[in-house]
Amino acid sequence: MRYNTLGQTGLFVSELCLGTMTFGGSEGIWQNMGGLQQAEADELVRTALDAGINFIDTANVYSAGLSEEITGQALRNLGIARDQVVIATKAFGRVGEGPNGSGATRVHLLDQVKASLKRLKLEHIDLYQIHGFDNVTPIEETLEALDILVRHGHVRYVGVSNWAAWHVAKALGIAERRHLAPIRSLQSYYTLAGRDLEREIVPMLTSEKVGLMVWSPLAGGLLSGKYAGNGADAGGGRRASFDFPPVERDRADAVIAAIRPIAEARGATIAQVALAWLLHQPVVTSVIVGAKRAEQLRENIGATGVELTADDLAALDSVSALPPEYPGWMFARQSANRTMPSPRR
Repeated sequence: MRYNTLGQTGLFVSELCLGTMTFGGSEGIWQNMGGLQQAEADELVRTALDAGINFIDTANVYSAGLSEEITGQALRNLGIARDQVVIATKAFGRVGEGPNGSGATRVHLLDQVKASLKRLKLEHIDLYQIHGFDNVTPIEETLEALDILVRHGHVRYVGVSNWAAWHVAKALGIAERRHLAPIRSLQSYYTLAGRDLEREIVPMLTSEKVGLMVWSPLAGGLLSGKYAGNGADAGGGRRASFDFPPVERDRADAVIAAIRPIAEARGATIAQVALAWLLHQPVVTSVIVGAKRAEQLRENIGATGVELTADDLAALDSVSALPPEYPGWMFARQSANRTMPSPRR
């Protein structure tokens, strides 16, 4: 297991992060995720920690808060020292009735961090993330609320999830100008079957040195190897009842076809190669992996040992490449005229 710094911080997080969306689901969309109870969750947390994972991600909306409760109890049941794990959670989604039961407002965030701390049975949260972009609340208000949480010691670092590049860039500028706690990470969807992130977000993250946490790295299980060429599930996976995130199936099928010989040559699974590709991307800080069973998690962890050659990466990049889009193709054309001059001897 390798460790990376979380954006422009000195905090080291494992290259794989244990996702807890499978913890506790019993109704609604969460029953499609896993429905793991305490003993099963304890086993997954222990498996992750034994493999060197020190990063765990949850959210207040996962199973209406039950995921946070189970996560916090697992740390206690296993006797895990607080300084040995980095705990991340999120707020934004609807958790209460009325017009103020969701969002990134000051009132909502200050209330929700207290509720999350209580469920997690912790005194502080290492990474507190805004789970989505609030198109009503001014970014200034959200950043000021997060800054309050950092200054009061409830939160150590702040991040966001599912924001556009311009959202993050604007927030970074506001935080710098007003001397507020800056955004240190972005949690986004990124996979060989969906590389849209590379158009605007990846260049922004690289330029501003913001960390990237990847969710759904196997495209909702599509890159697990359980699906036939027509997208039909051969093993009762989640997409059979919850077809998310949206994927261009023809491209995904071509990606799987390209992964298969690489996986066979290394004695690896299709999922491991798909995860390994992400781990080879310089912009990626940590890849979130969830599981329903310990053996499934161990398989995902095995991706850390899969080394891809330059030829492997080139083959996967070619088959999964995004179609050209303006102004990207113009940037490529015009940048050919701008090369760095050779240094004087």
